[in-house]
Amino acid sequence: MAEKILIIAGPTASGKSAFAMEAAKRFDGEIVSCDSMQIYRYMDIGTAKPTREEREEIPHHLVDFVDPREEFTVADYARLAREAIADIASRGKLPIICGGTGLYLNSILYKMDFGEGPKDEAYRRQLEELASREGAQALHEQLKSLDPEAAERIHPNNRKKLIRALERLRQGEGAVREFGKANQADPAFAPTLVGICRQRQELYDRINARVLTMIREGLADEVKKLSEMGLTAEHVSMQGIGYREMFPYLAGEKTLEETTELIQKNTRHYAKRQFTWFKRYDTMKWQNLSEFTSEEEAWKDLILWLEARK
Repeated sequence: MAEKILIIAGPTASGKSAFAMEAAKRFDGEIVSCDSMQIYRYMDIGTAKPTREEREEIPHHLVDFVDPREEFTVADYARLAREAIADIASRGKLPIICGGTGLYLNSILYKMDFGEGPKDEAYRRQLEELASREGAQALHEQLKSLDPEAAERIHPNNRKKLIRALERLRQGEGAVREFGKANQADPAFAPTLVGICRQRQELYDRINARVLTMIREGLADEVKKLSEMGLTAEHVSMQGIGYREMFPYLAGEKTLEETTELIQKNTRHYAKRQFTWFKRYDTMKWQNLSEFTSEEEAWKDLILWLEARK
C-alpha cells in the first residue's frame, strides 16, 4: 500500500515552514527538509534553517548534516529522504516534506534514473584544463552555444554539471533533458501536495526584509568564516543565493549596499522560478495567504481541507 505523505512547497519566504510546523502538530508528523541549502553545516544565517527551538518541538530530518566542502547529489538526497520517510512512517507518524528545491521534490515523487552513463576521460581532462585556465564560466559559455536551455538551468560555477552536460552532448545524446522531466510517478507514495504562495508584491517585500535580517545577523561574517575553512565560489555549497554574492564584497569589489540589493534581486528571481516549477504539479492545492486576514485563518482553512481528505 502506498505511503501517505504531505508535501508543502512554494517559493522562498512564502511561509512554508510555518505551515509545516502547524501541520506537524495537528497530524502528529515529522518534517523532512526539501531544501538544497539547509543540508549544510555551518551555513545557518543565509539558509533560514529552522531554529533549535523548532527542531526540539518537531523533529526535522535532512537539516544541518553535510559538510559544505563535500559533494552531495540529488541521488544522495533521494536515498536519504526515502529512508527518513520510511523511519517516520514506521513510528506511525506522518512524513511532511517541506521545502522549495524542485529537483529534490521530483526525486521523491518520481522514479528517477540517476545513472550518468559512460565517461569520456580524455574529453573530461580537456574540459577540466579549460576550467582551470579560464574558469567554469568558459564551460558555461561553451554549453550555452550548444544547448542554451541546459545552460540556463546549470549555474555558471557548477563545474561538475557543466562538464557532464558537455560530455553528454559529445556522446551524441542530443540536448540535455531537464532533470526529471520524463519520469513516472513513484507508486510507493500517495502524496498530498500543498503550495504556499502570496501576492507578488507582498512576497517580494518579505524577501527584501528577510535579506536585510540576514545581513544584520551577520551573513558576511558567516561567509568569511566559510572562506577561512577553504570554501570558494567554486564549491557547489557556495552557489546558493546569499553566499555567492558575498565573495565580491569580501574581496572589496562591491559595497555592502550593492551586495544586499543583488541578493534581494536574485532571491526575487529565484522565487519566480520556484513558482513556475511548482505550477507544473497539477494536483497541488494552492493556498494564497494574501487572500486571508491572517496566517492563522489561512492555516485553519488549510487544516480543514486536509482533514477532509483523510
